[in-house]
Amino acid sequence: QLVESGGGLVQAGGSLRLSCAASRLTVSSYTMSWFRQAPGKEREFVAGISWSGGVVYPYSLEGRLTISRDNAENTVDLQMNSLKPEDTAVYYCAARADNYVARSPNEYSYWGQGTQVTVSS
Repeated sequence: QLVESGGGLVQAGGSLRLSCAASRLTVSSYTMSWFRQAPGKEREFVAGISWSGGVVYPYSLEGRLTISRDNAENTVDLQMNSLKPEDTAVYYCAARADNYVARSPNEYSYWGQGTQVTVSS
C-alpha cells in the first residue's frame, strides 16, 4: 500500500514536498516513481528512483524536482520548487518490482490514492 501526503495550495514560485509512505513493500527493493494527472490529461511521469538509486526526471521538469528515498522510514519524497500553475494536478506515487525507471504508468503495479497539488497564479 502506498499513501501520499503533502499536497495543498501554493502560490506560483513556491515549493511543496510530497511524501509517499509504503507499507507491505520495501521502497529500497522497488523502483519508485511519481506521476501526475491534470483534469482531461493523461497521467504523466515526473520523477523516478530505481532500487539501485538511479534517478530520472523528464527533461521539461529537470532542475525543479528532486526525488529522494528514506530507507529507514520506508518513504519516497518529491521536493518541488519554483512551482507553476501548470503543475496543478493530482500527484501519485507508484512502485514496480524492477530496477528500471519506466516512464509509462502501465509499467507500475502499485499505486497510491493521490494527493492534490494546486498552484495559484
